[in-house]
Amino acid sequence: MLTNRQLFLLHLGQTSSAPLMLEIEKAEGAFMYGPSGEKYLDLVSGVSVSNTGHRHPKVVEAIKNQVDSYLHLMVYGEMIQSPQVKYAERLASLLPEQLCSIYFVNSGSEAVEGALKLAKRYTGRSRIIYFTNSYHGSTHAALSVQGNEKYRNAFRPLIPDTVQIDFNDFSSLNRIDDHTACVIVEPIQAEAGVILPRTGYLELIRERCSKHGALLIFDEVQTGFGRTGTMFAINRYSVVPDILVLAKALGGGMPLGAFISSREIMSSLINNPQLGHITTFGGHPVCCAAGFASLEVIVEEKLAESCVQKSALFKKELNHPMIADIRGEGLLLAVQLRSPEHVQKVIANAPSHGLVLDYFLFCSDAFRIAPPLVISDDEIKYACRQLLSLLEDTI
Repeated sequence: MLTNRQLFLLHLGQTSSAPLMLEIEKAEGAFMYGPSGEKYLDLVSGVSVSNTGHRHPKVVEAIKNQVDSYLHLMVYGEMIQSPQVKYAERLASLLPEQLCSIYFVNSGSEAVEGALKLAKRYTGRSRIIYFTNSYHGSTHAALSVQGNEKYRNAFRPLIPDTVQIDFNDFSSLNRIDDHTACVIVEPIQAEAGVILPRTGYLELIRERCSKHGALLIFDEVQTGFGRTGTMFAINRYSVVPDILVLAKALGGGMPLGAFISSREIMSSLINNPQLGHITTFGGHPVCCAAGFASLEVIVEEKLAESCVQKSALFKKELNHPMIADIRGEGLLLAVQLRSPEHVQKVIANAPSHGLVLDYFLFCSDAFRIAPPLVISDDEIKYACRQLLSLLEDTI
């Protein structure tokens, strides 16, 4: 009989030639557990998904309650489903007033697709401006606004009329003009290695978009739901986009994405043609129930606010000659080492030290620290002790 490891390689489509290959039997809080009792502290959160930890009791309860009522009923947008309505209302209550119309989809990539279509439909323009080392997903349109050629070139031709400019370069914002449909930007560039915007940069993007009638899209797929110390990065930078993209932690561990705009802008998908954007499973009631419960946990337990102190604790405890820098806000951190080779060894050897770590796509000399927001101070100190031991073994 073949093992799960062998069946994984035989029957599941692979994303790389060197998957992590950890078999997990159970996960709870900030930990994952293997079938033979292995214990791993999760410092990745499924890439900023499990903000309230694995299997938070309130999220699990919400899922079970919804399963007892109904699962899928009809394609999105046709029937009134309480989990969708409740979650949309709650999200709108936490966002700027104009961001009140929520379109639920299945993932971040699909949310980006919807946001780009919405911008083109509303403005009647086609040009999209995006940024070097940006990441917005891996579907064709998302690849078309990905700022790294390595992952794009094999899939050309991509969608036309896209313009790449350098993040944090003020002069390049002159490219935003009367032909621009939208500018799509991560308020904090995640896969670039957690690159923060320079003072006034996002404000100037907003100003240029408003001047020329272009829509501003913020991709908060990784930065949302308390990850950087505020509920959303728009709270941190006080810049309101025309369209907000959310996913990952939006579903509380279940697959869910959304693009959010004003009622006026969102209504442009209703006609000419009707069904301007369609999804069968978007806003699945179980996913919306889980997301609503997870959001309430973040608010009630003040997980966004606690991120600031937890971030400082990581930065204080991680003191080692191999660490050149620690960048980031809240619990979205990039630990920069002396070389990409060191990063590769650290990530590969992390499970033997009871840790799960991950790369950044566009920053080879740093690894990611993005644990569940529920991680305790004692767990952070344990993680740092293990990381320091791991670094010592890597020298």
